[in-house]
Amino acid sequence: MIVKVSVLIAYFFIILIIGFIARTRLKSSPETYFLADRKLGTLVLLGTMVATNFSAFTVFGTSGAGYRDGYAFFPIMGFGTGFMALTFWILGRKIWEVGRKTNAVTPPELVRKFYGSPLLSFVFSIVMIVFTIPYLALQPMAAGYALEALVGLPYVYGCILVTVIILIYTLRGGLRAVAWTDLFQGVVMFFLLLASLILVAQHHGGFIEANQKILSIHPELFSRPGATGKYTYGIWFSFMLLWFFCDPMFPQLFQRFFSAKNQRTIAKTMLFYPLICTVVFFLPISVGVLGHLSFPGLVGKEADKILPMTMTLISGDFMAALVIAAGLAALMSTMDSQLLTLSSIFTRDILPLSGKFKGETSLSGRIFVVCLSIAGLLLAYKPPATILQIATQTFTGLAVLFPTVIFGLYLRKVFPLSALLSIFCGEGIMLLFYFKLLSAGPFLPVVWVMGVTFAVYLTTHVALLGSSGKIVFKLPGWLYNRYVYLMGAIFILGMDFWAWDKVQPLIAGVPAWIGFFIFLSIAQTVGMIYMVRSAENLD
Repeated sequence: MIVKVSVLIAYFFIILIIGFIARTRLKSSPETYFLADRKLGTLVLLGTMVATNFSAFTVFGTSGAGYRDGYAFFPIMGFGTGFMALTFWILGRKIWEVGRKTNAVTPPELVRKFYGSPLLSFVFSIVMIVFTIPYLALQPMAAGYALEALVGLPYVYGCILVTVIILIYTLRGGLRAVAWTDLFQGVVMFFLLLASLILVAQHHGGFIEANQKILSIHPELFSRPGATGKYTYGIWFSFMLLWFFCDPMFPQLFQRFFSAKNQRTIAKTMLFYPLICTVVFFLPISVGVLGHLSFPGLVGKEADKILPMTMTLISGDFMAALVIAAGLAALMSTMDSQLLTLSSIFTRDILPLSGKFKGETSLSGRIFVVCLSIAGLLLAYKPPATILQIATQTFTGLAVLFPTVIFGLYLRKVFPLSALLSIFCGEGIMLLFYFKLLSAGPFLPVVWVMGVTFAVYLTTHVALLGSSGKIVFKLPGWLYNRYVYLMGAIFILGMDFWAWDKVQPLIAGVPAWIGFFIFLSIAQTVGMIYMVRSAENLD
């Protein structure tokens, strides 16, 4: 026990030291505190983008899904979230360009520049905050699970401890501290997740032999639609759409586009993203699958604890503590970014509406960070569902914002009413699905929600244009890039219906269809390299 506690204390101490070294001045400007002066280079931007997106959901949620459903979850996460990197090219570079020209600091601020509507900016802000808080709550929730399994610390105390540590360096450091701690924690997360898979596999005779044991007991874990029959064609397609539409709408990812040094920094970040997603997500999902050998029969939320439970059982105290630190690294690197971004939205987009505050310092944002942390802790106290279920619901709410952003970037003329109606109708439909007043059929609700959101926006837009009824785009350069259409072909190939329900042949202990998705991620990366090189300019 002393070894475990010592390792965790040392880890937390290192994080605080990095945050202190990279801190900003207490009375720094919002641009310095929230955007690190818009000077993040490729390495730090990539590290903070990856670490920010790889949260408690990545380590604990995906290992739990791997336990419940098997390798069927891998292409959804490894390939699906990696494919989302294409939005860095479609949205990210344009967001950077407009943000720099207008000095926008927050996503709602950018929307206000497009549409000239304080009301729309306010609604956009509220949606981002409301649907990020449950996702924020996943982080202390997972910390409580991890520390409870590792050192026996009561769940609530674990939630509070990690939240307080994150608060210390976020309040003092701003984005510069968050970005550098994210980079460190992202590296820690990867290598310790790799170590956890190696340890689990060796404990059961090696990776191939361990998978053979699982295959003989639970062959359903090696094929689609998975052990619970959840990942059908429709659900797989739904998740692909969900990641594409929702990930760039995560407030903490959206704001990272503003902080990049230049557009090429964003393009380079895009190129590395798919392969990183492929490798990183394979690790916890595999640990979840192999976890059946140590802890058979877990159900529901119990499976979200499989990684800390397994590592505590099979490894020594030192390695168990290090591997759990990987999970803590993932959740801390997401929660700090969420707190920072939401506090900037509160400071820049909500408080000024009172007419008494102009958002000239970051003090109010720091106060709001504390309030958000408390809200997250309250939601984490008694979690209502599994990590995956909570995440999927909140992600859909954020995806509704996508049409407002992309049409704001590329339509020559925009109307606030189009955006407002699309948001209200989209969120309204989502609530009907949430309360089970509507059935999504073979899909996740996001398919229908996004269909309604896009349809309402475009219908309203055409009506407001008047008699011409003509939608005119500022045609972006990427629209003429043939390699963008190669990305579409890769997306279609990702619907590999010919390999559904198949386990054999096995390669290195896992089904060959997993190798197919690794190949698709490599093909996507190569295609994006040519896409970047062939672009005449960064429009």
